[in-house]
This record gives sequence, C-alpha cells and structure tokens, in this order.
Amino acid sequence: MNDKLKSLLTSYGRVAIGFSGGVDSTFLLWSALQALGADKVLAVIADTPTLPRFEFASALQCAEQMGARILVVTPNALDDPSFAANPPDRCYLCKRRIFGMIKEVAAAQGFEIVLDGANVDDAADYRPGQRAAKELGIKSPLAEVGLTKAEIRASSLQAELPSAQLPSNACLATRIPSGTPITRERLGCIERAEGALHDLGFVHCRVRHHGDVARIEVPAGEIEAVVKKRLAITEVLKAAGYRFAALDLEGYRMGSMNA
Repeated sequence: MNDKLKSLLTSYGRVAIGFSGGVDSTFLLWSALQALGADKVLAVIADTPTLPRFEFASALQCAEQMGARILVVTPNALDDPSFAANPPDRCYLCKRRIFGMIKEVAAAQGFEIVLDGANVDDAADYRPGQRAAKELGIKSPLAEVGLTKAEIRASSLQAELPSAQLPSNACLATRIPSGTPITRERLGCIERAEGALHDLGFVHCRVRHHGDVARIEVPAGEIEAVVKKRLAITEVLKAAGYRFAALDLEGYRMGSMNA
C-alpha cells in the first residue's frame, strides 16, 4: 500500500466510505481495512434508481468478501424535480443527496469522517458531483496523496482485488442528454439494453438514450464486432424498448454526453 495513503488513513481513526464496488472505491476500502481494521471502517452503499442492479449486487458481494462492515442507504434523487429535469449539474444534485444521507447514517453509527474514491484524474473531467462532496466535507484521500487511475489499477492488481481490471462505470442517468427528463422508464430501457449487450459479449459499452434511438458506444476495436452482430443487437435493443439502433463511429469515450 502507498505509504502516504496508509499514513493519511491512519490519521482519520474511523472512516465511512461511499462504496460503489468500482476500481477506486474498492481500492480505498481495501486500503482502509488494511490501515485501520474492520472495526473502524464502514462501507456505505447507496442503492439508487440510477444504479444498475448488477452493479449493486457486485458492490455488496465485493464488500462482503473483503470482510467489511456494510450499510445500505436508499437515496432517491428522482423525488427531486430539479434532478429529474436533468440539468447539466444533475450530478451535483444527486451527490448532495447521496453524500448527505451517507453522512447522516454514518454519524449515527459513530463515523464522523466520510471518504470517497475520487482520484487525481477526476479533476480533468466535468464532475459537478465533486463540488457537492467538497461542500459536505467529504474527503478524497486517493486524490489527496496524488494517485492516478492507472496507479490505482496497478496497486489493485498487485493486491489481487477483483476490481483491478473492471471498466469504468457511471450511473445510468449519464446516458440521457441534459434537458431530457430522467424517468424510471428511461432508466429501465437503458439498463435492459446495456445488459443485453453485455450478454452478447460487449462488456465495455454505453447505450446513449435519444428518444426512440439507442446510440451504442463501444471501444473502437469492437466496432466491427458490433456490425457482425447487428441483427442480434437490433433485436435485443427493440426488446429493451427502442425502435432504432445506431452505432457511434467515434467509439466509446468518457463524458461524450457532456458535449
């Protein structure tokens, strides 16, 4: 483990971690368990309408396998009309609610310090959710000690963590263009569509929601494979609730909806 990270975590004493089961939060949880021990660490999983079911199940299983104490909270940002309207800063509104609830339940369990898995690379992307974290006093130790995503993956691989080679994930709301209202129906279409693509072998993919059109993003090297399976893909996307399937020829890129 990074010596600076171990020292920083030790200085906190007791910590609650907003845990998603992704690369960063898994490495952070493992590091905290190593530095502080299981009795001084609480993994808090936010089960929201924008979280795919398989990601929630995976996060729960991962935390259990690491021997962490787990608490599940159920914030629902869809109850907030401002969030449901899907403004450009929707992530800020959602994270305010999530981290606000995490802070509240963690404090009730005796954990005053709450951590998230933000790393140095996150500062280069448009992430209004990080503003919410700062306003609420959430600490980001991975970023504070200067760890990049590549370094976190390398350390996770060395520690044999199951998350080491997971693709980056983001909530389902990021597939809907700003200004298009976020509804459970639309989130359901996206989740079904991406689940079907996973079943067809496209693990790292996005289905961008444009009304009746599902715009598929996969890594550039997998575009030919999509074309070869176009009939099967069209069939499963129609079953998910779309009328048309489109392939984005630029390939997958993080934050494409921010354009």
